[in-house]
Amino acid sequence: MKVLFLGDVVGKPGIAAVRHFVPKLIARHDVDLVVANGENSEGGAGLSAESCEALLSAEVNLLTSGNHAWTKRQIIPWMEAHPDLLLRPANYPKGAPGRGHAVLQTPGGRKLGVLNLEGRAFMVRNLDCPFTVGAALVEELRKQTPCILVDVHCETTSEKQALGHWLDGKVSAVVGTHTHVQTADERILPGGTAFITDAGMCGPLDSVIGVKKELAVQRFVTQLPLQYETAKGLVYLQGVLVDLDDETGKARSIVRVREHLPGT
Repeated sequence: MKVLFLGDVVGKPGIAAVRHFVPKLIARHDVDLVVANGENSEGGAGLSAESCEALLSAEVNLLTSGNHAWTKRQIIPWMEAHPDLLLRPANYPKGAPGRGHAVLQTPGGRKLGVLNLEGRAFMVRNLDCPFTVGAALVEELRKQTPCILVDVHCETTSEKQALGHWLDGKVSAVVGTHTHVQTADERILPGGTAFITDAGMCGPLDSVIGVKKELAVQRFVTQLPLQYETAKGLVYLQGVLVDLDDETGKARSIVRVREHLPGT
């Protein structure tokens, strides 16, 4: 099974990159399923029904999220109505809207479990432990399929890497999101789990993690709570392509994906 995972989609530029490239990547690499972190798809922070539907119409099968899952509160009814299309981190407290895991199925009947977790280091919120919650939900997902992909939405590289080793051999892939900067450490861990610290970003590269660089710099210099805006210009799609063994769930390979959107 070949799975394409896309890093955080930022605003309209990110959506444009996904719509342009995903069908081409599916055809080029014979991709079976596509998962994307869409938590910044509406104006650079949060999701809307419109941004979710735009991504899903581009042959994305499932959206994950993170700390901006409910920044646009109007997404909550849509999230609850579509638990198999949009996930929020599974380690939010009981009673939080939405769901943190799902099982996708290819037309041929092959299954992929997807789990969304959020880290706790420097992430502000008081969340349940992603390690213990993640391990428990992985056991549940393994009752349906050995092929499991985990989106770990964390601020620190250390927490992402620790989660990767914690789940090594239990899941097929652990892919980091949130920092929007694609790392160069993609590898197969000793237990057969594909790992990368951060898949990167689908959005404007001439920016500060997708935001207009001038606004980001001014905010750091002045410490004023300026409203961020999505940058324009050079746009890239970034992510990873993971090849999984259907029988064992172990990863055969993980390759970084980086595509420049023409005309930007």
